[in-house]
Amino acid sequence: MDYGKSVQQVLLRKIYKAEQDLLQLKLDYCRFVFGLTHRARVVHDGKTYIVRSVDVDTMRHLEDGGFSKPVIMGTPAIQPERPDTVSLGSDWTLETKTNQTA
Repeated sequence: MDYGKSVQQVLLRKIYKAEQDLLQLKLDYCRFVFGLTHRARVVHDGKTYIVRSVDVDTMRHLEDGGFSKPVIMGTPAIQPERPDTVSLGSDWTLETKTNQTA
């Protein structure tokens, strides 16, 4: 194996590791700043949904140095066993005790 190929492999491993670390950092940001966890309950258009996935690639840098809310996918809270997920976009709020619909 020549030197160039070896350097390429090392750099690719470092890039993949950095991408994984960035993904995890963005998920941590969503958890601690927005309160998003897997199966968190959010409100969108007056309906409650259970979060199924978070698209951290949709987060954008804001002027204040933070990130925008990510686009999420969820299932209706009244039918959580249904496999149909819907895109909720980034226009959602975390469900709180004051806006719970039971």
